Amino acid sequence: MKILRKIIKIDEELCNGCGQCVPDCAEGSLQIIDGKARLVADKLCDGLGACLGSCPTGALQIIEREADEFDEEAVHQFLASKGQEEAKPAIPHGSGCPSARLQTHAPVSPCQMANVPTSQAGSALSHWPVQIRLIPPTAPFLENCDLLVAADCTAVAYAGLQQDFLAGRVVMMGCPKFDDQQLYVDRFTEIFRTRKLNSLTILIMEVPCCHAMLHIIKRAWDTAKPNFPVRHVVVSTRGELKGETTW
Repeated sequence: MKILRKIIKIDEELCNGCGQCVPDCAEGSLQIIDGKARLVADKLCDGLGACLGSCPTGALQIIEREADEFDEEAVHQFLASKGQEEAKPAIPHGSGCPSARLQTHAPVSPCQMANVPTSQAGSALSHWPVQIRLIPPTAPFLENCDLLVAADCTAVAYAGLQQDFLAGRVVMMGCPKFDDQQLYVDRFTEIFRTRKLNSLTILIMEVPCCHAMLHIIKRAWDTAKPNFPVRHVVVSTRGELKGETTW
């Protein structure tokens, strides 16, 4: 059945057939055919745009049109038929845009960070990428995680972000003023629906435009209706914690 929904569109004139988008599509819905990127089938595309950041020519965009509903079971069957089911969450090394290649790291622990100078402690970051628009809902590090959604400016405003907020959490960062807010809503809605989260911390700046991040999360929350604790923390432009609320 066809419905009106978001789905990938490929501009054939801009597409140079480089194939960088192919490994960034966890569903395998993109392939290079006759020298151009092609959508294999509408039902294999979730419309969330994890592939957008890897296209060097800007040939990819998310549009809204009538299309077959996204079929997760069809995705599993398609990947299994190609022998990719087990490898689906990973992006092959050496292919695709490095900014969107899924990676997991061994972060330093909060205790390690507390016992040495900050400059020598290493990073508490456990994965890559970190930008909201580049992390697909299928990313394996999202399952059973404590999620931190942080506005970009908090990383430079709050000196203790690594130790106080990042340690032990998966982070998704973005700017609700300059990025696509509807993409954010769709991304978080899908994550809340399909991933089992232990908790969510939202870290934003006190400036008015940054509060859009909170509204984005609430829209996704109201649609998906998940069940986990939420902590909302505000940072001042002077780098001080202004206060927090919980849901």
